[in-house]
Amino acid sequence: MAPLLFSPMALGPFEIPNRMTVAPMCQYSADDGSATAWHTHQLMNYAMSGAGIVMVEATAVERRGRLSHGCLGLYTDANEIALSQVMMDAKNVAPAGSRFGIQLAHSGRKGSVQRPWEGGRALGPSEDPWPVIASSALPFSHNYPTPAALNEEGMQTVREAFVQAALRSLRIGFDIIELHSTHGYLLDSFLSPIANQRTDEYGGSLQNRTKFPLSVAKAVRAAVPKDKVFGMRITGTDWTNDGWSTEDAANYSKSLKELGVDYLCVSSGGVAPGLPYPTGPGYQVPLAENVKAITGLPTRTAGHIVVPEYAEEILQAGRADMIALARAILDNPHWIWHAADRLGAKVCYPPQYERINPSMWKAAPIARPQDFLHEGSKRLGS
Repeated sequence: MAPLLFSPMALGPFEIPNRMTVAPMCQYSADDGSATAWHTHQLMNYAMSGAGIVMVEATAVERRGRLSHGCLGLYTDANEIALSQVMMDAKNVAPAGSRFGIQLAHSGRKGSVQRPWEGGRALGPSEDPWPVIASSALPFSHNYPTPAALNEEGMQTVREAFVQAALRSLRIGFDIIELHSTHGYLLDSFLSPIANQRTDEYGGSLQNRTKFPLSVAKAVRAAVPKDKVFGMRITGTDWTNDGWSTEDAANYSKSLKELGVDYLCVSSGGVAPGLPYPTGPGYQVPLAENVKAITGLPTRTAGHIVVPEYAEEILQAGRADMIALARAILDNPHWIWHAADRLGAKVCYPPQYERINPSMWKAAPIARPQDFLHEGSKRLGS
C-alpha cells in the first residue's frame, strides 16, 4: 500500500492525488497587487513539485488590504489578467490531478508596512502609506498606524471585496478558494478579544466576535459553486489565556461547517507582537487534531514539519488529513520527489526531469539528502 502521504483523498467535489499542500507563502514581489515574473517562476516550481494542492500566497481583496507594496492582490482587472497568465503557465507543468487554490486575505491593522527585507516597519509619509482598518481602533504595536474601527458600511464594503475577489479567482480557474482568518489580519482582529475591544454587537461574546467573519464566509460560500472547494484558515489558539482559545476555535469551526466549508487549515498566533509560542516540529498538530475531532471536516496542519516520516506519522495517527509544506518546500522545491524515495512511493516527474527518476539514475541515492537535515529532527521540540 502507498503511504498515506501519497494516497488520494476526497476534498469537496474533487479527488486530490496526495495529502501534501504547498502552503501560501508571501513573496512581496507584486506590482500594485499584480503578479510578476517572480510569481511565474515560483509557481511553476511549486506546480512541478507533485503536491496534491498548490496554494497561491495570501492575496489582498483590497488595495488597503495588502501588508506591503509588494503584496499580491486581486482587486483590479490588471491584477486578474496578470495572475491569469501566471496560472496558465503553472497549470501547463503540473501533474494530472493537482489542484490550485488561492488564499484571499485582508491585512487589517497589520497593513501599510515595508517589505520584510526593507525593515518591516510602518510606511513613512514619503512611502505612499494607506489608512488601515480593524475591528477596533487599536494599533498592532506602538510603531504601527492606528486603524479605523469598521462600521456597518465599512463591513459591507469589505464583505463585497471578498466576494468580488472570489469571483475573479473563479474566472482565473482556481479550484480552491480559501479565506484567511488568522495571524491577526482583519477577520482575526474581530475574532480575538486581544484585538477586538468593541462594545457593540460585534464585540464581547464569542457569538458577537464571530458575527462579521462568519458573514464574510457565508457571502463567499454563496459565490463559490459546489463544484469548487471552499476552505478557511483559522486560528487554533492565541497562545495566551486572555486571547482566542482552543474552545473558541472548536465553536468557530462548528459554525463554519454549518455554512458549508469543505476543509479547515489550522494555524495559530500573530494577533499581537511579543506573545510567546512553541516552535518545535508539529507544534500546531494538536490544534488541527482538536478541530478535526470536533467537526469531522478534512483538516490541514502545518508548522515545522520537514521530515517525511513524521508527516506520515501524523496522518497515520489520524491527527490531520493534509500536511502543508512551507519553508521545507521553499528550501527544497523537490521535497516531494525526495520524500517519495524515502517512503517507497511513486511520483510523476515532468518528462523533462524523468532522467533524474531514481529508476533511471543510479546516482540518486548519493545525490539526494537522505536524512532531510538529520534523522532526529522530527522529534526536536515535539
